[in-house]
Amino acid sequence: MNQNQNRSSLFRKKPIATGDNESNMLKRVLGPLDLMTLGVGAIIGTGIFVLTGVAAAKYAGPGLVLSFLLAGIICAFAALCYSEFASSVPASGSAYTYSYTAFGEVIAWILGWDLILEYGFASAAVASGWSGYFQTLLSGFGLQLPHAFTSAFSPEKGTYFDITAAAITLIITFLLTRGVKEAARANGIMVAIKIIVVLIFIGVGVFYVQPDNWQPFLPFGISGVTAGAATVFFAYIGFDAVSTAAEEVKRPQRDLPIGIIASLAICTVLYIVVSLILTGMVPFHMLNVSDPVAFAFEFVQLKGLSWIVSLGAITGITTVLLVMMYGQTRLLYSMSRDGLLSPVFSKVSGKSQTPATGTWVAGIIVALFSGFISLGHLAELTNIGTLFAFAVVSLGIIVLRKNNPELKRGFRVPFVPLIPILSAVGCMYLMTRLAALTWITFFGWLIIGLIIYFAYGRHHSHLNPERRISNTFKTTKVK
Repeated sequence: MNQNQNRSSLFRKKPIATGDNESNMLKRVLGPLDLMTLGVGAIIGTGIFVLTGVAAAKYAGPGLVLSFLLAGIICAFAALCYSEFASSVPASGSAYTYSYTAFGEVIAWILGWDLILEYGFASAAVASGWSGYFQTLLSGFGLQLPHAFTSAFSPEKGTYFDITAAAITLIITFLLTRGVKEAARANGIMVAIKIIVVLIFIGVGVFYVQPDNWQPFLPFGISGVTAGAATVFFAYIGFDAVSTAAEEVKRPQRDLPIGIIASLAICTVLYIVVSLILTGMVPFHMLNVSDPVAFAFEFVQLKGLSWIVSLGAITGITTVLLVMMYGQTRLLYSMSRDGLLSPVFSKVSGKSQTPATGTWVAGIIVALFSGFISLGHLAELTNIGTLFAFAVVSLGIIVLRKNNPELKRGFRVPFVPLIPILSAVGCMYLMTRLAALTWITFFGWLIIGLIIYFAYGRHHSHLNPERRISNTFKTTKVK
């Protein structure tokens, strides 16, 4: 192979007809309602129950409602792009598979590696948030864990491992290995519980709003609103995980766009209403707490309802963890099946028809991250990974329209290329609002990924012609 051919092999693309050459080994059992609950399950959780307070106190004040609106609009543009890809390339792997068909292998690897960062650190961050609420609930019953095992590694604080964060991660891992339909059923029940809790907060809290708390509305100016949007962007992470279920959906071309757009619309409305009521109930500078929604009820002397919020938060955060880890395992499954990662991640269990071994490997790694690393560091790394993925997928729609105009699409993004460009620009702008250390860590992660790709993935890829020739030779020799 000459130098030009070798260079072009970095951009070899998967067949566009299905997004995958291999037969689907996963079980198609999910419908549009399952997808909507997966989306809502992933989106409403840590963001609404934890990050609302931090973003209001540090960045946006009552203008937090505008932060959620700005982040929601950018996510809506990205969701439209995801919907077209999901209906055109109904294969597992989400943005990784989409970029494989639009840009080629090396870009797909970069995005896939980025998504491993997103899903893995998001799962660990969510588990960390779950641990905080669970320990608060335990303390209400007079129970206390040994201090050394209550939080992430921090010798100066006397903590070394968050044991409850690791434990919930392993429990969710076990549930995922039982089968996707069983996981979706459990997720649906928990989603219903947390939606009820959010509606209770809205229904009761609206009577305790003091309009004076909304003054000044923009205490940190417009820059505070945009910084707040970059922070609460974590709250919207999850709708993209719906598209990872493509090969387990009964009618992916029709149902995936419904699941993605409907779940995002529901959650955006709830976020805006909750943030408006929250900052109306409590002066924004007092909201820098780990449980702002429960704190709001305590602030207005409704302590009897705060435990209901804590229970709803635990349930809500559990569903986020479930969907994030589901997305992680299906991403690893797709990359492994393409030969870019070890075959262990694409080995499907005959009984549950899930990638059980890979799920356990991923679950144990996430459990370790959630036990040792603090929530703040995990959340920012998740944000930058997600924004990067959204920007690439948005630009991918333009490329796909140009190179494959004849491709059958169950959903089409309107006003192309305007909406994909607005989505990409919006995502990249929010990336600039993140800390320098987050950028350094992100680039370090991508460099490690490229080293793995050139050392392993490029040679083991199923699209590598040298690999196919080698396999053919071995088969012939055996015969």
